[in-house]
Amino acid sequence: MHWYFGEPLKNRTGKLSQHRMKPTRYIRILIFDVDGVLIDVRETFWRSAVQTVRHLSGRKVTFRELQQWKSRPGYNDDWQMTADWVTQLGRPTTYEEARAAFNQFYWGTKDRPGNVRKEKWNVSAKQISRWAGSYELNIFTGRNRREFDYTFAGWPARRHLRTVITMDDVERKKPFPDGLLKILGKRDPAGALYVGDNVDDAMAAQAAGVPFFAILPRSAFRYRERAERFRSLGALKILERTAGLSRWLPGR
Repeated sequence: MHWYFGEPLKNRTGKLSQHRMKPTRYIRILIFDVDGVLIDVRETFWRSAVQTVRHLSGRKVTFRELQQWKSRPGYNDDWQMTADWVTQLGRPTTYEEARAAFNQFYWGTKDRPGNVRKEKWNVSAKQISRWAGSYELNIFTGRNRREFDYTFAGWPARRHLRTVITMDDVERKKPFPDGLLKILGKRDPAGALYVGDNVDDAMAAQAAGVPFFAILPRSAFRYRERAERFRSLGALKILERTAGLSRWLPGR
């Protein structure tokens, strides 16, 4: 049994129902982003980005400012984001300079442990196993292969992943849909569901014709504005937590 999504159904009062969707296409394939979806990266990638900008620019910046940058298209790549952010602050910075500085905070040095050690899971391996019983599971992430392998190496649910596409596996990164298209091959994109947390994820899904669910906690900076942006890009649902996906998927 597989679920399907389409236009919202109206209830008896004529209002749009929040719990039902008009049957259109069967969903058999689940594709997940990693950061902010499967992994909580506030103390890893976010922290490293803020530290990098402070280090290179000499300016104190905040997570709120980071969220303003992350809400712009093209900044799923933290190295590009920090390079442009530092440059805007008055210190011209190349992509390579930003990457080198960022990695010192993320991976650490011989004198300082890296933020990567602070990663936390948003979804349990048990939950992934339940979904795998009914759906094909895949990953399309903006991480590179080294970052992905470090975190997922000992994760018991990794065996349930059919295809993993990282930034190293595509010529064009998000918001281009290349990773989604590689996962799908010749299969109908309407039979898949992409779960992401970034505007670039939504744009990639829209370009590929893949239904999209956004992960956006209600406590997030500018929640209403960002939720509306996701909806304008075709998001079918805005979920506060990834585990909330189970509510919409039978066989969970």
